[in-house]
Amino acid sequence: MSHPANHGRLCVRGWHVHEVASSPDRLRTPLLRKNGDLVPVTFDEAYDAIAENLSKIKKQSGPDAIGFLDSARVSNEDGYILQKFARTVVGTNNIDQGTSFYRTTTVNVLREMLGIAAATNPLEDVFTSKAIILNEIDIGQQLPTLGGAIIRAHLAGTKLIVVGSRRHRVTEHADIFLNIKPGTELFLYAAMAKIIVDRGLMDLDFIRTRCKGYESFLQNIQSFDILHAAHRCDVAPALIEQAVLLYCQNKPGMLLYPSATADIDHDALSAMVNLVLLSGNLGKKGSGILPLSEHNNAQGGCDMGVMPNCLPGYVKVTDATKRASIEKCWNAVIPQSQGRDAAEMLDSASPIKALWLDRHNPVVSASYKDAVEQIKKMDFVVLQNLFLTKTAQFAHVVLPVAAYGEEDVTFTSTERRVQLAVKAIEPPKGFVSAWQQVVAVANRMGARWDYTSPRNVLAEIAEVVPDYSGVTPENLGRDYGRQWPCTQDLPLGTPILFTESKNSRLFSFATVSMTPPEAGANQEFPFALTFGHSLYYWHQNTLVRHSETLKREYGILLLDFPEGFVEINDEDAKGMSIRDNQKIKIVSPKGSAQTFARVTSEVRKGSIFIPFFLQDVMKTIGRDNVKNTFVRIEKAG
Repeated sequence: MSHPANHGRLCVRGWHVHEVASSPDRLRTPLLRKNGDLVPVTFDEAYDAIAENLSKIKKQSGPDAIGFLDSARVSNEDGYILQKFARTVVGTNNIDQGTSFYRTTTVNVLREMLGIAAATNPLEDVFTSKAIILNEIDIGQQLPTLGGAIIRAHLAGTKLIVVGSRRHRVTEHADIFLNIKPGTELFLYAAMAKIIVDRGLMDLDFIRTRCKGYESFLQNIQSFDILHAAHRCDVAPALIEQAVLLYCQNKPGMLLYPSATADIDHDALSAMVNLVLLSGNLGKKGSGILPLSEHNNAQGGCDMGVMPNCLPGYVKVTDATKRASIEKCWNAVIPQSQGRDAAEMLDSASPIKALWLDRHNPVVSASYKDAVEQIKKMDFVVLQNLFLTKTAQFAHVVLPVAAYGEEDVTFTSTERRVQLAVKAIEPPKGFVSAWQQVVAVANRMGARWDYTSPRNVLAEIAEVVPDYSGVTPENLGRDYGRQWPCTQDLPLGTPILFTESKNSRLFSFATVSMTPPEAGANQEFPFALTFGHSLYYWHQNTLVRHSETLKREYGILLLDFPEGFVEINDEDAKGMSIRDNQKIKIVSPKGSAQTFARVTSEVRKGSIFIPFFLQDVMKTIGRDNVKNTFVRIEKAG
């Protein structure tokens, strides 16, 4: 109850995670494909088959013909060992998280502008903040414990500004709701920055002592037209100005946005960070930037180097000096060229011949990338998972792994908090952690790794990743984990970043393109597409499908929409004489698909909302370029 992040509250998935581990559908033995079928084998036989096939493919096609993808829900130990195996045993930087389809912008922009790609403050700071901007996230559904905290903070007096193309429960509590057109964040935040400059609301002391690039930013923003921006966003200029005044005149202030979003591009996020720098809302309690992830270890995976361009600790693979330091620790050579990311590995032109998947299910999560066709072509696929997912039908080896609560490992949450997950129950007989399975294969391929416990792995992480150098099981166990940087000099961690004295770190303003091509609706295709999560539509999520309680709680709308749905604004539906649950046809320049209409005021007029799990529709109408996808709606026969 005293944990600072959630105060004892859990979402419905957290309360029922034990049902997943005890599911009768859980895999009980390794499976190896023989004569076209997956048949039970021993762990040693499975390890031998993996080592033999990976070695063969590496010899025949080179190490870069092999790729590795893990889930943003695996432990730090799993991610660290898998990326080390890819780089030092196989010899490739083709290692990535499945969430990289959406989170690449966050990592790049925050590192360029702030120097660190992570949340600057703890989640509990929402209660200290006087103004919160919540950008394009259904936080009540995706992070309900934090959503509840924001509502309680607002009831206590915190000003709340919600930005988004879709209504959700928290918008009903907002002081201001900027209901923008999909994909127009750049114009909104650039307009907000221009208003700050025009009104002289900048924190000049912060800017002069802590920032660089301000003059170039001013030159870039001067010609920006606020009325044009308001027109592009379809939001009243006066409402944008009210939001700016609310944010700047109620300090400290925070900006929260989803790190796993497909809609915010590089320039749009840069404009958002510019707003924070202009207002001086950085380096203090209650002020900062929180990129939010609903995956419990998206942050930890990045910290561990599960990225094609960065080693553990965000060392660029092209940085010869820092790379050499890690090579010395590993006593191995690391490839110098950037690897392929998740999208490139699953692209139709990808040369990948073998794929290792740690609890990642691309047949579902990346169906619009033609993942099925790409995986079908591969010579060898390894899958580590608790269940036979849809991807398992194409796997050559399936390894069952220990579940959450069955192993002593660490995770790093969305607020940089490194925490222990202590073993509560023993896993099924013979089961080990995913990282131990990787070690077994690595040693069969010539490595001489001697990791006897997760402590060994964590100790090496502390040696390789400077911000984790003070992370030990004993230190993490004394409190509620530690927020990195947690070093030997800072053993209690760092809840708030950038509190150091002036001139110790310079943040960078960004210049952004103010004239991106305007791709808008037209008479033939009048509706803009938006994509995202939808409550009660998780029936294809692997974990939810294996908990009876979660299937019930998240399956309510499936009683009315068993084949899925897209959401249409009630006024738009009335104009087209479309009723709720009516079969419709969505037509885009790339193709068409049939589904059912859910008529609701939650979706913005002039746009169509498609849940991520409606893969067939996403794939058919064209998911790759969401902000430039416009469609028309027809009644289906």
